[in-house]
Order: sequence, then C-alpha cells, then structure tokens
Amino acid sequence: MRLTTKGRYAVTAVLDLALHQSDGPVSLAAISARQGISLSYLEQLFAKLRRNDIVSSTRGPGGGYKLTNDADDVSVSDIVLAVDESCKVVDCDDAEGCNSGYQCLTHDLWQELSNEIRSFLDGITLSEIMANKIVHDVRIRQDKAVSEVVRL
Repeated sequence: MRLTTKGRYAVTAVLDLALHQSDGPVSLAAISARQGISLSYLEQLFAKLRRNDIVSSTRGPGGGYKLTNDADDVSVSDIVLAVDESCKVVDCDDAEGCNSGYQCLTHDLWQELSNEIRSFLDGITLSEIMANKIVHDVRIRQDKAVSEVVRL
C-alpha cells in the first residue's frame, strides 16, 4: 500500500476530529496545533474529505468540522481512499500489465498483499482506535501541551 504522508496525516487528523467533536465543530487550527500538521495542508486534505462525505463543515464563529457519520461507520481505508491514496503495493495495473503490457513475475504476490492491507484497514474503524487506552493517553498529553502553549 502506498500510504504516504497524505494518507497518514488524513487518518491522524480525522482521528483527532473524532476525539474532539463532542464539544462541537473542530477547527483545523486546533487540529494543526495538536498534531503539528500545517494548516494549509489540512485545508487541502479536508476539502477532499468533505467531497467524499467523511466530514462536514460549519462556517462562521464556532464553526469547524465534524464527522458525517458515526465513528463506528468510518474505516481507516475510507479515510485513505477519500484523499486519493491507493491501496496498492505496486504501480502496475491489471488492465495494462507491468512490463510492456505483460504482468511481472511477482505481480500476483504484490496484488495479494495489496488486498490484505485493504482488508485490514477496512476492518478498523475510528471508534476502535478511539477505544485504545494509549490513544486516549496521547490525546490527554496533546490537549495539555496545547493548553499550556495557549496560556503562555
């Protein structure tokens, strides 16, 4: 799977959103401060996430983003695919082949791995990640760090 920075940041940002949306819409500035992802990059990611119905936005004072669906209904692969990431280990396409129109020797092996990764990420929901104690502890640490910076 080609899980680049875009895919990793999208999953991190949406998880942050899910962890904080109980207080109302979450601003991208708040996610940026907690996760260390640039605001302009988050704007690009959330435009794609919004177009693919992963998140919805509210404008104006107190506005921000929230999940479109319940965290139980959003898988990690939903998020990765929404930001145009691929779930393929290799670049070759079944229709075109790998080498001049023919499949390479290991094509089926890498295709199988791609399918396994996609299946694995399909089976993990945001709510499952949110239930992890380590994730909860990291959230508390990040929230505390950001609130200390704001007080300075």
